[in-house]
Amino acid sequence: MALEVDIRGMLNLILLIIFGYLLGSIPSGLLISKAKGIDIRKIGSGNIGGTNVLRVLGSKWGALTAILDVLKGAVPAYLAINFLSLDWKIVLVAISPILGHIFPVWLKFKGGKGVATTIGVLFFLLEWKILLIFLFIWLLVLAISQIMSFTNLLVASFFPLILWFSSFSLAYFILGIILFGLIWWAHRENLERLKAGTEPKFKPSMTTSTAPPSLY
Repeated sequence: MALEVDIRGMLNLILLIIFGYLLGSIPSGLLISKAKGIDIRKIGSGNIGGTNVLRVLGSKWGALTAILDVLKGAVPAYLAINFLSLDWKIVLVAISPILGHIFPVWLKFKGGKGVATTIGVLFFLLEWKILLIFLFIWLLVLAISQIMSFTNLLVASFFPLILWFSSFSLAYFILGIILFGLIWWAHRENLERLKAGTEPKFKPSMTTSTAPPSLY
């Protein structure tokens, strides 16, 4: 009986990981841009995430992309919290949509930055007071710097501490370290522009643009 339960539990874990990755790999920004008649990968920064969609297609479509990307992380995290009991199993499921977003199999493993999907995951992993503080700091840094990539990199640097103090779980702390590494790796081109002083300010467009990919 115990073996049967273990096998069933492991099967559920594997299915949730696969589901999380496949859900995370859905390229929301690319699908929205295609519906608008453009390929977001060939405009602006070339990234499929919400920031580039916002710059190119405007606030409405950028916000929709961000919401969909957040949901990609929130749904697997919610399922993991409610159907899994061990922290390490929750962590494996929680990271799967982020990996799917950054490395989508459908786009030859070239996806977005993973920030919005990470926020969706943290929505269920963090204690709500810490989540509110995290979101407040993120918005404050963005308002001051007006540079999305700088904001993401700075906040991601605190992921290990944020997850540790929210749970005091070693598995969550390790997740924070992995998320820190993934976010910084995904922003490697932004880092080069930040060093060169050429990273653009966060200025959403209100109209669709078809400019060549030379500004971001």
